[in-house]
Amino acid sequence: MAEKQEKLSRRALLGAGVVAGAGTLFAAQEAQAAAPLKPVIVEFPAPSFQHDVSKELQAAMIDAAAQGHILQLGAGVYRVSGLSLPGGLNLHGVSGHTRLVFSGRGLLLQGVQADDVTLKDLIFDGGDQPLSDEVPALLWFSQCSRLSLTSCEITKSSKSGVVLEQCSGSIIGNHFHTHSDVALLSYNASALRIEGNIVSDCGNGGILVHRWSEGHDGSIISDNQVSNIRANGGGTGQNGNGINVFRADNVTISGNKVRDCKFSAIRANAASNVQILGNTCHRSGEVALFVEFGFQGAIVSNNLIETAANGISITNFREGGRLAVCSNNVLRDITGAGPYEKGNPTFGVGIAVEADTSVTSNVVEGARIIGINLGWGPYMRNLIAAQNTIRSAPVGIAISLAADDQSALISQNIIAGCPVNIAGFKWDEQASGDLALSAEDLPRSIRVTDNLVSPA
Repeated sequence: MAEKQEKLSRRALLGAGVVAGAGTLFAAQEAQAAAPLKPVIVEFPAPSFQHDVSKELQAAMIDAAAQGHILQLGAGVYRVSGLSLPGGLNLHGVSGHTRLVFSGRGLLLQGVQADDVTLKDLIFDGGDQPLSDEVPALLWFSQCSRLSLTSCEITKSSKSGVVLEQCSGSIIGNHFHTHSDVALLSYNASALRIEGNIVSDCGNGGILVHRWSEGHDGSIISDNQVSNIRANGGGTGQNGNGINVFRADNVTISGNKVRDCKFSAIRANAASNVQILGNTCHRSGEVALFVEFGFQGAIVSNNLIETAANGISITNFREGGRLAVCSNNVLRDITGAGPYEKGNPTFGVGIAVEADTSVTSNVVEGARIIGINLGWGPYMRNLIAAQNTIRSAPVGIAISLAADDQSALISQNIIAGCPVNIAGFKWDEQASGDLALSAEDLPRSIRVTDNLVSPA
């Protein structure tokens, strides 16, 4: 009886093993069926001698996109122009070694209503050759969704490097340099990501996010390095900026390193709900961080500014610019004379604000004229300057006394090494004594209290 039970137990065990094995095999087959197939890579080698390969490459791109293949360009030089990108194209090169050189007709490449295009590890070289009058850039994209431009180099355009119109997607980890106009210009984007790019040596601008009319944009401009931006086109601020946002609402500009710009490191014009956070700005020829004209809402926080004509300006209440927080910024050496040959406005102000703005917990050291300026002429409303530290400026804090019945609070600031600690002004003229020592004659709507000052 015991022997019979043992045989039955063995049979049961073996049966269970067969069932388990079958289950494992079925699960493996199911997983294999569910696993996505790796895309096929089609190679397109560089020509052995220099000639225009635009037609051949165009045909290869159309075929690869239609088949869902990756088109892999080899190391070498490809002379091309007038390429039109099909939707779904996945075009790769060999990092640092695949160079597409503009051969002189129209532009190098464009994408129009071409969604899901990926360009990676390619060098686009304009060779400083003239582009056609009707094209704005070496690379031009219009109405392209989910565009990906990654780890590419874009150089030597006789106009701009890349222009995007009504696009979404990501521009990540590229090197833009040596362009006659701007490196990257986006119009009417939809939540575009511009991250980790290196931009240098451009004639009129670095990274520009614009809209044809004011509205939601939502782009993120983060962790880029921008340097050596000139203003060859002249003007009073439309050129010469490292990062410029115009009419584009809800844009975040964070973690960028911007240096040696003719005008502003970062300039937001008529851009509501802009956030300028944690950027480092060196050697700005005009205002390092500028929030101006008809904006409603801005946060300017945790930035470091060294050497500029003016530090931070949040202004133009006359045109509707209002509602901001300016906090936890560090500014030093605000001593520049500005970029204008003549007719200079006042430069040498650390922080200037005009309406419905809180200025708190900033450190300003070495401003040539004023550490913190509250209001300008009649343009002052609901301002707070509290718990800031100001060192080494002729005037620590200035407040406009030319504005009627407007309120301001100046409290708990530390002011050191300033011949005048706090004073009222009417435009450029001082209109009061040192209010840190005596504030008895101030209007009731302006309060100066609990500030700590030390001798100059």
